[in-house]
Amino acid sequence: MSEKKPPVVPVPATTVLLLRPSIDGDPASPPEVFMVVRHHQIDFASGALVFPGGKVDSADSDPRLRDLCTGVDGLSQAELAFRVAGIREAFEEAGILLARRRGEAELIAAAALKPIEDRYRQALVKGEVSMAAMAAAEGLVLACDTMLPYAHWITPTFVPKRFDTRFFVAAAPSDQLALHDGHESVDSVWVQPTQAVADADSGRRTVLFPTKLNLMKLAEIATVPALLAHYGTYAPPTVLPVIEVRDGRRFLTVGRESGYALFEREMDASFRG
Repeated sequence: MSEKKPPVVPVPATTVLLLRPSIDGDPASPPEVFMVVRHHQIDFASGALVFPGGKVDSADSDPRLRDLCTGVDGLSQAELAFRVAGIREAFEEAGILLARRRGEAELIAAAALKPIEDRYRQALVKGEVSMAAMAAAEGLVLACDTMLPYAHWITPTFVPKRFDTRFFVAAAPSDQLALHDGHESVDSVWVQPTQAVADADSGRRTVLFPTKLNLMKLAEIATVPALLAHYGTYAPPTVLPVIEVRDGRRFLTVGRESGYALFEREMDASFRG
């Protein structure tokens, strides 16, 4: 009898929930979140509606980054890398850059961003340049202070491809245009969380279980300012889903203590995680 293989070590990853009011200029309007549709040839979450994100690259731990970021006091190198990865992924996948000109208080404006995007966006996707190199060359500081911890999920131990994923919420700059990259993602949408959940329940869109739970969690707070105020002081618990078998039925559960209103889903032949 062969020995049971140990679980695969999860790969560090970051997911970013970019937020804006649903009515431009009205912070009291319900929030919208930016989501993309994964390319069908991508081997993870293909065809699904997801938040922008991806693996933490080794370059996201470049020692130079600590002096090229704001809001990093007290962060370990690993915690800093998760945030840098999130800023990079938001730029690569959505064209949103959470950064400032050195010495300035406001995030970079769309007009100043365009030439930076032209020079660096695809080069970052291809791994030809790093965030540290881009920031240093362009006189930028990455706005890690805008990246607020939202959730922490680790892929279940029985899954062959595992991720240790930190989720962050961030307000999207009002004058930057978010648009999918056309490679890893083939469509994008600004959507109210309740609408995305309704689309998933109706079968109109494919939404994975963790994404649905985080959309439902996002919908619990009514405005972008309230969301940012809440998660500005939030320490998310670690969620490691497990399988429970009850009366011959299998459930993927995140546990009541995780704080999610929906904490389990029955697994069947069509289950996609």
